[in-house]
Amino acid sequence: MNPIIVIPTRMASTRLPGKPLAGIGGEPMIRRVVRRALAAELGPVVVAAAEAEIVEAVALPGVRVVLTDPALPSGSDRVHAAVEAVDAAGLHDVVVNLQGDLPLFPPDDLRRVLLPLERGEYDLATLVARVTEEREIAASSIVKAACAFTEGDDVARALYFSRIAVPWGEGPLWHHIGVYGWRRAALRRFVSLPPSPLELRESLEQLRALEAGMAVGCVAIARAPLGVDTPEDLERVRAVVALAEKDVP
Repeated sequence: MNPIIVIPTRMASTRLPGKPLAGIGGEPMIRRVVRRALAAELGPVVVAAAEAEIVEAVALPGVRVVLTDPALPSGSDRVHAAVEAVDAAGLHDVVVNLQGDLPLFPPDDLRRVLLPLERGEYDLATLVARVTEEREIAASSIVKAACAFTEGDDVARALYFSRIAVPWGEGPLWHHIGVYGWRRAALRRFVSLPPSPLELRESLEQLRALEAGMAVGCVAIARAPLGVDTPEDLERVRAVVALAEKDVP
């Protein structure tokens, strides 16, 4: 495989406008996400930015920033547009989509998203973490992946994603983390498809892939990352970073 990492980001967040440029420990959040992507050492890192302000904020060696159409409907469309702009020849056959609001994302976890793609049966891969708190079970903001890991296997096929607790019965629930590894052809096909009925009903883009018959492989990581969706999330991340940097000699 020859991966490329693309980070889609835009200023027009409903709950936290201007999110990519929010300051965390003295630098914009998007720069912290880019550093995590670089540390994974999977391949080139590209930022798919919807606005020029983001382009100006990302100034790190070895990182390319592509200004994408702000009218694109989703992060996946933004990722696809950026990949086509920087690699029209198709040299990179795997596209890793790292969300731009994960400034604490562990580079080792990003590498794990490639595991399903090392097998020939999956079109795309994603990450899950075990639900550990009761409040997460009923929270519609916590997307659950219906998958089951067999002993000794790090990869499980996703059968469904939902905002409710699935599957029913005894056993673990899996928190879906919106980081993806796409085969290039699968991503191209995905963005060419219209939104699917279950995607629209649950407001979950990944259901379009399942409804189109694509095979999605899940890999478990130790814990769900702390993302930034709201002002409260931003303050939590700032506190974590401040504590970590205080402990650095």
